[in-house]
Amino acid sequence: MADGGRPNLLFTGSGVALVTPFDSGGVNEGVMRELVRFHLREGTDALVVNGSTGEATTMSPDEQRRAAEVVADEARRGGEGGRKIPVIVGCGGSDTAAVSRLAANARAAGADAILVSPPPYNKPPQRGIIAHYRAVIDAADLPCVVYNVPGRTACNILPETVEALAEAPRVVGVKEASGDISQVAEICRRVGDRVGVYSGNDDQVVPLMALGGVGVISVLANIAPADVSRMAKSFLAGDVAESRRLQLRYLPLIAALFREPNPIPVKAAVGMLGYDVGPLRLPLVDPSDAVMKELREAMHGVGLDVKDS
Repeated sequence: MADGGRPNLLFTGSGVALVTPFDSGGVNEGVMRELVRFHLREGTDALVVNGSTGEATTMSPDEQRRAAEVVADEARRGGEGGRKIPVIVGCGGSDTAAVSRLAANARAAGADAILVSPPPYNKPPQRGIIAHYRAVIDAADLPCVVYNVPGRTACNILPETVEALAEAPRVVGVKEASGDISQVAEICRRVGDRVGVYSGNDDQVVPLMALGGVGVISVLANIAPADVSRMAKSFLAGDVAESRRLQLRYLPLIAALFREPNPIPVKAAVGMLGYDVGPLRLPLVDPSDAVMKELREAMHGVGLDVKDS
């Protein structure tokens, strides 16, 4: 997709960081297909599977591959009118060789691109981050979205490192979840004319897009996909007031979704919409009663149809 000098742009608007439904046998493939169809109906612009929100760290490589296969297969079928959207597969871990195998599996599963976070726990220097990404991208032979999420990885990808990575034609995007708007601005200054910059924080979609971003990879989109896509698309269309209205309207729900570590609240919220997403995997546990109450009230506040439990 060509856009303003960014010929490799993967998507604009809202990519959803999908929850993974589980049952006693592993990935609940039927419910996962239901979720893909839901997003195709509601206007989501890209599907991200096996990310943090999808509990990928608790899934085996075989489970991750199967989840990607199911999402890619359902997405290829298209929604109403045959609408098809890209499937982006998360690949993360501390061992570059293991992450490279996940990346190769993503390609075999039918992914359109990979989303790669830096190695958690190891705390490599910036040159180690670059070497990690280059190895993983080579193994995938797919477009790559660089995912900077230092709150989870203890590893911040600096703007100059993003710039070095963006020299590779297969690097097509950056998901920025540092929360540092000054860092976001510097990344947009350095690479915004070459790759898509996406907000990784639902409460910063409009501020990031004001700096040149093209959308969001969203947790909120699991339960409010149409409005998250509208928020981003309105900004791109020049209707900043509508985009800002939606950003501010959803702030209480966004706060509730992150009252406990993601994906604890959002998986419960998807269940409240009537999807049988099953349990969280340990060490994640169910939300507290207080968080469930806040979540339910916030969902009612934006008009979501919350099912009785």
